[in-house]
Amino acid sequence: MDLALLRTFVTVHRAGSFTRAAALLGLSQPAVTSQIRTLERQLGRPLFLRQARGVTPTTIGDELAHKAAPHLDALVEIAETGLDEDSSVRTLHLAGPPEFTAERALPALTALTGHDGHSYALRASFGTAEETLEGLAAGHHELAIGTAQPRGGLLTATPLCDEEHVLVAGERWAARIGPGKLHRKGALPLENLPVVEVHESLPFVSRYWAAVFDARPAASGAVIVPDLRAVLACTAAGAGLAVLPRYLCAEALKRGDVVALLDPAVPPLRTYFLAVRTGTLAMPHIARAHAWLLHAAADWT
Repeated sequence: MDLALLRTFVTVHRAGSFTRAAALLGLSQPAVTSQIRTLERQLGRPLFLRQARGVTPTTIGDELAHKAAPHLDALVEIAETGLDEDSSVRTLHLAGPPEFTAERALPALTALTGHDGHSYALRASFGTAEETLEGLAAGHHELAIGTAQPRGGLLTATPLCDEEHVLVAGERWAARIGPGKLHRKGALPLENLPVVEVHESLPFVSRYWAAVFDARPAASGAVIVPDLRAVLACTAAGAGLAVLPRYLCAEALKRGDVVALLDPAVPPLRTYFLAVRTGTLAMPHIARAHAWLLHAAADWT
């Protein structure tokens, strides 16, 4: 079987589209279509079902991808590394949410960039959980961190750590609310208070209110900014209430820049997962970084 055909097939399987696969491979879409049809003729079975948007693998297509992809990745690893034993620096491509990746993952992985004979070069990119998993499946990244657990057998995910969420406010708003006015039954209506969030849908506040108050917040954001570090800065400056990961606001809480408004017996948690393409943990540089992050995460919770 032609390895070029298998490479095209695996790329289409990961990308979920002939068009995206063609862009990744540097080929025209007709060329990709022709190669897939050739492979299907050789196997005597259809590998994809054509949909209005992209393609869906058949059962045979999924089975072939799961068998072939790890071996093709290993061949790419050999090709990229070369046969020079003196070349010990490998590039690790990591993707994840900007705040967690910047504050947690990258500081942990920088220990692997030293001159110890097993050095790494790190390349990081930021994105949503869906974007990072899509990029991982398409081969843009080797490790992906996110709060969504991938489905199917193409990607493998391991729980990394739990993130505790805290309801906080600046000193001015905390003093105005006062002790005892905000409790698990939501005595103080949220709609009377300004909120700082990452999106108009108030994802962090909504999740917190559902878990702690068993209710949906009826509020609009006073400040919407798509970075939790900016949310913390605006909250400390007095813009309103916010729900933040404890790791991100722990130092601000110690300094008194923000105040925790509630201490529920069971705080809301969100789980992060560390995902790879199935089979790629056989590659030493990915396996080492994967293990290193899991070890570091033991101290994060």
